[in-house]
Amino acid sequence: MREFLPDPVAEFAASSASVPRLLPWLSPEGKPCYLFTDDPGSYLSRLADDLEAVQLDTGADVLGCARKVLDDPASPSGEVRYAGLRLAECLSDALRVAESRGMRLPVPDAEDGGNDEGGTEPDDSPRRRDARR
Repeated sequence: MREFLPDPVAEFAASSASVPRLLPWLSPEGKPCYLFTDDPGSYLSRLADDLEAVQLDTGADVLGCARKVLDDPASPSGEVRYAGLRLAECLSDALRVAESRGMRLPVPDAEDGGNDEGGTEPDDSPRRRDARR
């Protein structure tokens, strides 16, 4: 099972009103970096927001280029491999952004009237629509 918060981070989060933010970059050792702040407008928060936007935009661009390569049956294997590698990098970035944003979502109170599954998704959300198919 994947653990989202290392022990020191979890301990800080439990003792703090704010949740640490998973940053969109890794340490030189390849470990996750976290920002501990109560100011979502801080310099590092804005820098992380900007980098997340760049990562998501890059992913959309790479997806468009990769589709052209993958749609062409005559594409050389080297181009297909390159497209796959870039797509994997972009997916990794997008998943990291999603994880970071998900960690910062407010946890609804039991009194907020969440749905039967314990969440607060509206009945017309894409996830709920897919589940009904």
